[in-house]
Amino acid sequence: MRKSGLFTALITLSLCLSAQVNDPILLSVDGKGVTLSEFEAIFKKNNTKETQVTPESVNEYLDLYIKFKLKVREAEAMGLDTSAAFKQELEGYRKQLIQPYLTDREVSEGLIKEAYERMKFDVNASHILINVDQNALPKDTLIAYNKALKIRERIVKGEDFGTVAAETSEDPSAKNNKGNLGYFNVFHMVYPFETAAYTTKVGEISMPVRTRFGYHLLKVNDKRPARGTMRAAHIMIQASKDLDEETQKAKQQKIEEIYQKLQENPASFGELAQQFSDDKGSSTKNGELQPFVTGKMVPEFEEAAFALQNDGDFSKPIRTEYGWHIVKRIEVKPLDSYETMYNEIKGKVSRDSRSNKTKDAVLAKVKAENNFKEYLAKRDEFYKVVNKEEYLKGEWTAAKASKLTKVMFGFYANDGEKFEFTQQDFAKLIEQNKPKSTADVNIVADINRLYAAVLEEKTLKFKEDRLPKTNMEYKLLYQEYRDGILLFNLTDQKVWSKAIADSAGLANYFAENQKNYMWNKRAEATIYKCLNEEIALKVEKIISKKTKKPLSNDEILKLINTDSQLSLNIEEGKFEKGENSSVDATEWMKGKRNKVKTANGVDIVVITNVLEAEPKKLNEVKGLVTSDYQNYLEKQWVDELKSKYKVEVNNEVLKMVK
Repeated sequence: MRKSGLFTALITLSLCLSAQVNDPILLSVDGKGVTLSEFEAIFKKNNTKETQVTPESVNEYLDLYIKFKLKVREAEAMGLDTSAAFKQELEGYRKQLIQPYLTDREVSEGLIKEAYERMKFDVNASHILINVDQNALPKDTLIAYNKALKIRERIVKGEDFGTVAAETSEDPSAKNNKGNLGYFNVFHMVYPFETAAYTTKVGEISMPVRTRFGYHLLKVNDKRPARGTMRAAHIMIQASKDLDEETQKAKQQKIEEIYQKLQENPASFGELAQQFSDDKGSSTKNGELQPFVTGKMVPEFEEAAFALQNDGDFSKPIRTEYGWHIVKRIEVKPLDSYETMYNEIKGKVSRDSRSNKTKDAVLAKVKAENNFKEYLAKRDEFYKVVNKEEYLKGEWTAAKASKLTKVMFGFYANDGEKFEFTQQDFAKLIEQNKPKSTADVNIVADINRLYAAVLEEKTLKFKEDRLPKTNMEYKLLYQEYRDGILLFNLTDQKVWSKAIADSAGLANYFAENQKNYMWNKRAEATIYKCLNEEIALKVEKIISKKTKKPLSNDEILKLINTDSQLSLNIEEGKFEKGENSSVDATEWMKGKRNKVKTANGVDIVVITNVLEAEPKKLNEVKGLVTSDYQNYLEKQWVDELKSKYKVEVNNEVLKMVK
């Protein structure tokens, strides 16, 4: 017995020593160790640009990682990891993190490939909808299906699809569009509908197609090669439809004048966009928009863009709900390669209803890998035990099934871990499942639905619960998010929010470091941006005229822009050297006026004041000071943590990082 016990102890010691050798502790913070493999995994993930691991890069990251771990340790010491808010937030992230591990790669790859092939074509289809709830009773589902079949028979016999759609479809829009949905591409419709649209031949009528909305009959009107991805630019004059008539006319006049200039000089599109477009997000980029495909822009804009035949062509002014646009075609790209689009399509597939196919494959795999056993006869025993009248009133209780105690299904992993779901578990579930209505309920259908739902839930949960044991990648990712939430919450408390709320501390920090926040010499100026020399002469005459009360900028604009809204723009501001070339070209003396020729016309610059170099006021630079103060607070905090918690690094193990 003693020899046997000694042998067992030696074996255990040997295994522990082997684990330590294979994956030794590299770092400990307050006695909590971090293994070599854990550090390497995180280091590689956050240093993807490194082509070669160097001692310098390892040490640099180790310093950041130690600070990270110190903050996490402090958060744990404060009990932040036990708060309800933390647990709720972490659970939300866990549900997102776990999704990729609940999909079947082979099925997922097939769906991605299928979506790519469908992207090559746009489909124009019409439909007729017969509403039926996705959880409807079998008899109600059958009624809706047969109704759809009878409608289909009318069309097949020769009645016009649009006329029948307007008469019978339960999609409200059918009254106006006769069921025509226009052109669409992949991911624009629910998956079963999309599949029917892409697999039904042009001119044919599909059999009833089931979606969560009900049954659809589809007629495919046309299939065309996809238009591709449009790169376009625009000049926009904002004009909402609630503007008064006079303002609307002025907006239209402005876009027409810009269009006239474009016709005279097509190469000036970018300059005109910068100068006049009200879309500030694109004007600084010569009017260029993000690339788009069919269905992504308002119809008027999309049609105008895709109607342009050649790169560089531009449209006449068009009206949308946002205002007036001149659209320029930059480039139309055909569908990118499968490899290029793979990640984008993969993301869309994961968020789409078609991902249910991958879930079904995962369910089957979990059952196969964990020796799943199921006893459907034990489910069927509830058909006789559940009283319909009591169930409808919500009065049925688990006590009614007290004699049902057998296992209904179970998972039995090879490492000994198991989970069993009993009839008593199911009885409690039925008791909690109060019917949503007192309408006629099919007990068998409801029991089957509840059983299928709980079987799916427990199957996925068994896999989820075992993932930290069976998948190291997921374990580290989950730990990273857990620690990240703790770090964020505590840093917000100690640094970010503190810096914002601590007005006295911020003011003191600013006063002590004011030399870091200085204005250079500045000119306060008004810039009259004139379209040409003739306009500049008119402006000079107006601003030179001595009057008791000088004209306001708005009054000057009204006097000059009588014939064209493009004649004059006025800008006021304070400028440092290098911020405005026209101001730079003017002598910085109060009252000094200068005329400067520019690429877009003539600028008249009036220097209204000269401000010498001076300290900035806190309200002028509060954002920057707050950021610097936060860095100061964080450094102080980290120094405190280093003195509070013991940090040990095994330098020999550190050399093994690769």
